[in-house]
Parts: sequence; structure tokens; C-alpha cells
Amino acid sequence: MTNFLKELIKKTFNRIGLDITRISKDPKHTLLGLCQLPIRSVIDVGANRGQFARAISKVFPDADIYCFEPLPVPFKELNKWAESQNKKVKIFNIALGDTEGTVEMLSHLEHTFSSSLLRTTEICERLYPFTKKQTTISVNLSTLDKVMDNLSEPLVPDILIKLDVQGYEDRVIRRGVETFRKARACLLEVNLDKLYENQTTFKDIFFLLYDIGFHYAGNLEQVYTDDGHVIFIDAVFTK
Repeated sequence: MTNFLKELIKKTFNRIGLDITRISKDPKHTLLGLCQLPIRSVIDVGANRGQFARAISKVFPDADIYCFEPLPVPFKELNKWAESQNKKVKIFNIALGDTEGTVEMLSHLEHTFSSSLLRTTEICERLYPFTKKQTTISVNLSTLDKVMDNLSEPLVPDILIKLDVQGYEDRVIRRGVETFRKARACLLEVNLDKLYENQTTFKDIFFLLYDIGFHYAGNLEQVYTDDGHVIFIDAVFTK
């Protein structure tokens, strides 16, 4: 196909608000290069029902996956899937942060994915009305480093860490710093709009990870509002 014809087709799609991208260059396909790494251990913090874990297990079929989910309802479904994975998936019914004990978590009844240890803001509830229906539930809280130190067998490198903890990222990193030091890459959902009270910022996350050897590698995905600005991103950091 000539370059002229390629440009003509692309401009035709652009006129109706669409774009054409090669699948081989799509971040969702390449994972910004992560799929080329020899990942043997995946830590999934905020696993919910195991959506990410199921997808990443197909990318890295030889990797052991460690899933953390504090809410009982999604954990039950996560457990059912984990039992079918021939002991490759280990699950923990706890939240992670910077302290240990029992804490109150806000479970979003219509959308458990957005549940958090932090309260939602007016911005969050305006953008996502389904977050308004909440109930408080007591969950167990620990730190990433403590859990990893107590494993019966050490993590096998290379290690990939995924965080989806609704504004609580800095607490997990600060008390999981030794585990992060061992990791090769991490993927974090980061809010740019203030969706939760006292949420961490991209700047805080950037410098926390930079200080332990990570570099920002781009976004796998970013979510927009109707006016075009970005609400949150799935950011990749690598060493």
C-alpha cells in the first residue's frame, strides 16, 4: 500500500473522529515493552475479582501471581479463580498500607473497583455518580514488605508490581520500599483529578519511585472527561 493511500485512509477516518494505529504499536498490546521482560512474579495490589491477574497471567504464563483484595465479595470470586490456577496464584484477603491492624474501608456498593480507604470527593461523585452508594466495612491492614518477608518462598525475579488502591499509593510504597527495590517494573493507576480526600499525587509517586531506581515510561491508558482533560492514568515505571 502506497504512503499516499495510507494517508488518504487515515484522513478519512480522522474526519469522522476515528484514528488508525497498528496493533503492534498499541500500548495495550505491547504493555510499553513490559511484555518483553522475563517476569516471573507479579504482585497485584487491589486485585478485586482478579481482572488484571487473569489478563497478565496470559502475558506471563510462567509467573506466580500474588493478589491482595480486602473486600469479601470480590475476594470470593478471586478465590474461585485462583483455585483453578494450579497453585500459581496466591491470594491475601487484606488491604496494604503503611500500618498494621484493622481499618474501616469504604465499599462502593454499585462499583467495588473504586472502593477505598479514603473518602470520595465531590468531584469523584459528580464524575462517577455510582460511587455515592457506600457502606463501611472493617478490613485487615498490613504492609507489603511484611507480607513478602513472611512468604514461605522468596519472590522469583523479575518482579512486576501493579497498584490500584484509589489514592493510597504512597502508603503502600513507603512500607513496601524493599519489595519495590527488587522489582523490575510497576504499573499504577494514578488520579490526576482529586477523586479522594488526602490522595497521593503523581508528583509524590514519581519521586518516591525515582528515589528507588524507577523511571517513568509512559501511560498504558488514560481516561478523559467530556471536556477533554485527563482524570486518571495507568502509569508504567521501569528500571
